[in-house]
Amino acid sequence: MKHSKEKDKVSRVATVLMWLLPLALIVPNIALDITEIRYSVMERIINIVAPAGFYLLLCSLFKRIGISTLYFIPVMILNAFQLVLLFLYGESIIAVDMFLNVVTTNVKEASELLLNLGFAIGFVCILYAPAIVTGIYLAVRKEISSVRSRRYGLYTSLSLCVAAIICIAGLLLSGKGYAADRKLFPVNVISNIFSAIHRTELTNKYEESSSNFRYNAICEADSTGQIVVLIIGETSRADNWELAGYRRETNPKLMHRQGLVFYPLTLSESNTTHKSVPLLMSHFDASGFADSIYCSKSIINAFKEAGYKTAWISNQQRNHSFIDFFGSEADYSKFLKDDELTHYDAELCGEMRKFIDSQADSTQNIFIVLHSYGSHFNYRERYPAEYNKYMPDDSTEASKENRDGLINAYDNTILYTDAVVDSVFSILENSGRPAAALYTSDHGEDIYDDRRERFLHASPTPTYWQLHVPLIIWCNETYNLEHPEKSEALNENSKKNVSSSRSAFHTLVSLGGLQMPMYDKSASLSECDYREPVRQYLNDYNEAVSLEEAGLRDNDFFMLKFNGLKN
Repeated sequence: MKHSKEKDKVSRVATVLMWLLPLALIVPNIALDITEIRYSVMERIINIVAPAGFYLLLCSLFKRIGISTLYFIPVMILNAFQLVLLFLYGESIIAVDMFLNVVTTNVKEASELLLNLGFAIGFVCILYAPAIVTGIYLAVRKEISSVRSRRYGLYTSLSLCVAAIICIAGLLLSGKGYAADRKLFPVNVISNIFSAIHRTELTNKYEESSSNFRYNAICEADSTGQIVVLIIGETSRADNWELAGYRRETNPKLMHRQGLVFYPLTLSESNTTHKSVPLLMSHFDASGFADSIYCSKSIINAFKEAGYKTAWISNQQRNHSFIDFFGSEADYSKFLKDDELTHYDAELCGEMRKFIDSQADSTQNIFIVLHSYGSHFNYRERYPAEYNKYMPDDSTEASKENRDGLINAYDNTILYTDAVVDSVFSILENSGRPAAALYTSDHGEDIYDDRRERFLHASPTPTYWQLHVPLIIWCNETYNLEHPEKSEALNENSKKNVSSSRSAFHTLVSLGGLQMPMYDKSASLSECDYREPVRQYLNDYNEAVSLEEAGLRDNDFFMLKFNGLKN
């Protein structure tokens, strides 16, 4: 009777689910085998047979497949995240930086993106929701898969696992090696989660680990009463700047601004804000970043040591990253979005003017950092109505069919940035003080530019459009008269290749007349000793790699060459 009772609970649905669930779980693995060009044939085989064998083994060992299915929900969540990422970027596993981006992105920005990924989210729901519902149904009814099916499943899973072991052994014996934490999904993603947790812990201890850091900066005796400003743009790519030769009039004000020098051959060394901004504000480039950034302080502290009054004014929300910590180093720190209201970047100008006017001593040097919201998606919400020059500009859905509308809105953000940056220069010009300012963006953006159909930024593998950024240096007439040698060098170096991540810090230090052991003349655009950089990229593992190793494709290198940038 006992045997009959158990046999009566055998379910065809449970048996089918036992075989179909492992197939559904390896869908991301199949997709990655197609998209990842750096996987070898053996690595592609391992990426399929190892997880398929493991999943089928677990499904075969336990007769209550409904309960087993529910245990797989965390894997399904990772799979869903991975598939949405592939839909958005077209390649790459879920990177460490992707998890950190989730932590450091505000809810409003995340919501804007998710609302425009309906197709991808719908696909993963259709793929995994039925399995979860069926699993719950089978668990409640206590239905099981057949003994025969589980036996065949066990034999098949063991065969797949043995095949994976043979392939791994073959790679190891051939001397090529095999890194499961980088090439086997979801092992690599789980490894990245732990790396993200570790970096978050280091970030949370930043104030303690950097407390004893000093630049030992001093200021030249003849540098008095001057103002130096760093304007950090957001998601602004050089290709849409009229100053860089763009066909549209996106820089009507800056095109006619006297004293402005534009650097068209500039690349960022990161495509994600939580790393690219610290690179701009620290003395590190990609090769020195790694764990050293957790023990260092920003350029704000260097100017403070040299006697400057400092201010940090941001139009972005706090996100518990280095950007927040660096901002708190300033004598005056303000985040406009602390009131959770909508603010346009032009408000940064008014706050800057008030800070300058509050300094009664005209001989007091001033250093200011302005962190804009720039061209961050959703583009249409980044500028007031009077700047909607290019129409229609109301496309928000992430699709190649909407590219024209997205480009219109994006170009309007550049038009607005042009007005904001020019207003900063006007305020400095009217201050009566010698003044210098540097504008650059943290990174660029993909907007369905080629057949890869990539959109946005911060993907694990960058593109040309994510790295090619604008860089502007402006000095007023008073500053140029006091420092003719710097003015000459700025113009002389304007046709040379530049890394914004390497040069922003050292150029600002030079413009401010600071001297310190960490200052590198060869990285400063205001020095005749400036030397062009070796191109590099700070990858997901915080390693400095070449652009080839970073994952740029043939079309990216074509665009670099076409625009005169060395790689």
